[in-house]
Amino acid sequence: MDQILNKAGSYWFSQKANKELTSVGDDINSLQTSIEGGTKWLVNKLKGKMQKPLPELLKDFDMAVGIFPRDATNYEFNEETGKLTVYIPAACEVGYRDSSVLRFFTIVTGYLKKGRLEDIQGMKTKVIIWVNVSCITSEGSKLHFTAGLKRTRNREAYEVLRDGITVEKF
Repeated sequence: MDQILNKAGSYWFSQKANKELTSVGDDINSLQTSIEGGTKWLVNKLKGKMQKPLPELLKDFDMAVGIFPRDATNYEFNEETGKLTVYIPAACEVGYRDSSVLRFFTIVTGYLKKGRLEDIQGMKTKVIIWVNVSCITSEGSKLHFTAGLKRTRNREAYEVLRDGITVEKF
């Protein structure tokens, strides 16, 4: 009888321990994903510094809040240099109300200044063919996109956060 109780207890204990170890492994994987997606964001969170949501940061710099896809929530922003790095889970396209389309790589970088995002890497727009967007400037109700040549679009089309559609190739 003792042997049966020992085996049953051992089985129960091993099942319980396995569940706990799996839970710890999931927590570590989650932490690793957060680190890969934005180390500075995680460090600030651990230090107790709350980071503004990306749309709020863009609004503070007089940029349209819906320029980036909705799932672009992790970012790093260096206030001294103005360098902005936005992390997007997968390369995607976003269509806007004015029928324009932007394509995003998994990491988009640029320098954010009042009314301006310049030296952009990781963003394209379709102008017959896909062309790299190098600068976006905000001027009242207009956004100016520089992608080889300058195109002016209504800012209103970019004021709403939209979901990106995953693409295989950036």
